[in-house]
Amino acid sequence: MVPGAIALHVSAHPDDEAIAAGMTVSGLAGRGWTVVNLLLSAGRPGDEARRLAEAAEAARRAGYLLETDADALGHGETGCATAILAALDRHRPALVISPQPRDRHPSHELVGRAVRAALEQAGSTAVWWTWGLWAALESPTLYVPLGAGDLARALDVLDAYRGELDRNDYRRLVEGAAASNAVLGSERVFGFGSAAASTEPNAELFTEVIRSDGHWYAGRPRVVDLDEPLQGLRRGDPLED
Repeated sequence: MVPGAIALHVSAHPDDEAIAAGMTVSGLAGRGWTVVNLLLSAGRPGDEARRLAEAAEAARRAGYLLETDADALGHGETGCATAILAALDRHRPALVISPQPRDRHPSHELVGRAVRAALEQAGSTAVWWTWGLWAALESPTLYVPLGAGDLARALDVLDAYRGELDRNDYRRLVEGAAASNAVLGSERVFGFGSAAASTEPNAELFTEVIRSDGHWYAGRPRVVDLDEPLQGLRRGDPLED
């Protein structure tokens, strides 16, 4: 990995990072990256104190940094973009991870659009990985193979969100998605009929987006090694601006 490499994850809600990209986010932290989780709300009214405490405990377990601008989501896309822009300026990340702009959940979509706006405004060279939770990624380009230890670590981080798990057991979702991605992910990323990309039992999928020459490009499909997550990065087809 690049010494001192920084990854910025942008969350609409406490627990987004642990449910949607938990193995990758905690895996990067465990492999020496400085990971910052930027939280743009504190969740539902009345639950704010609990959920912020849970987010702090999750960050402690995972070994990443937590930054909170709990009012940003309430100020819409502009408020979120302002908070993200400030984080980009503070940290100069090599990698930004966030919900996709078409994730069906309105707050996730708002944050996805805000990340895009902030990256454009900052002129950032950071690579952008988007995840899908409420809607499957239309065109995933990254297959991240992960082992049993990565899943156990991610579930331990997720367990910090005890109040949310009491409401809905997202551990089952994380475990199921990890296995499903390991089975279907190779064909979703590399095309129907492709051979298995890895023998690891778990995987997460992302769509990689690259900003270059003032335009957006899809990253070419690849298997990601979290020890060198940007290795093999190549610009693919242009996307609509």
